[in-house]
Amino acid sequence: MTVADLPADSHVHSEWSWDTGGPTSAASGRMRATCARAVAIGLPALTFTEHLDFPGTWRSRADDLMPHQQAFLSATGSVEHPLLDRSGYVQQIELMRHEFPELVIRTGVEFGQPHVYADEAAALIELSSVDLVLGSLHTLDMGSGLRAEPVTLFSEHPPADVMWAYLEEIPRMVEGSDAFSVFTHIDYAARAWPSWELGPFDPREFEHGFRRAMRSIADSGRALEMNTGRLWSWVPQWWVDEGGRAVTFGSDAHTPDALARNFPEAVTMLAHYGFRAGADPWDPWVR
Repeated sequence: MTVADLPADSHVHSEWSWDTGGPTSAASGRMRATCARAVAIGLPALTFTEHLDFPGTWRSRADDLMPHQQAFLSATGSVEHPLLDRSGYVQQIELMRHEFPELVIRTGVEFGQPHVYADEAAALIELSSVDLVLGSLHTLDMGSGLRAEPVTLFSEHPPADVMWAYLEEIPRMVEGSDAFSVFTHIDYAARAWPSWELGPFDPREFEHGFRRAMRSIADSGRALEMNTGRLWSWVPQWWVDEGGRAVTFGSDAHTPDALARNFPEAVTMLAHYGFRAGADPWDPWVR
């Protein structure tokens, strides 16, 4: 394939996402470097979908955070990361559009747990003001009263219970929020599966849960992100089986070198399942 065939990368982070360290950290300048990387590889468009998460709403262990994120961990175990600086983010986007006129740069957020934090989001940002809202499920409440990521929950509960809880919450998230148009990384919990203890993750053990989750997303008319950080052939196969009609491509890049990773392979795989590009590079692929 040629670079002209590449779709937009619709899931990209920069220094404006809290988990990179923030705009005053060593991540400063990452948005500019990512745009330069996009031009260098011939990517036609990208969307900076910075994290829309809320401090103090979830807990973690230090070992489950990256070293540069551990400074946000409170003495009680809650993660007190900064809020999205919407004004600074928008100003930087405008600057990048001026510096890289050959690149389509779109605005967006990755809204974590939108069915839980609608009021908090409304107080911070008008979601209709951005080009794309991704919906992600990063945390669960499995009885502690404070949500946690699967990587933490796997150390506290039987791993299969965590996986089933994750998959069962996806339909609740879909039904409980109309704020997002794309569901991201449906394999998020699977990525943290304790393979050193239980062996490689086998999606067939949880097929019913994945299919039910996909069916809820498809029935809502939303797209499913093909997260290219890890390519699983069963994701598009089951998505099509359950009525999925649209997909987006997202690297979930937090560093410039990860931009559009595995895109040629993902494009080939999605074309095999009948998905075709839209009129613009940033349009979802549909079948």
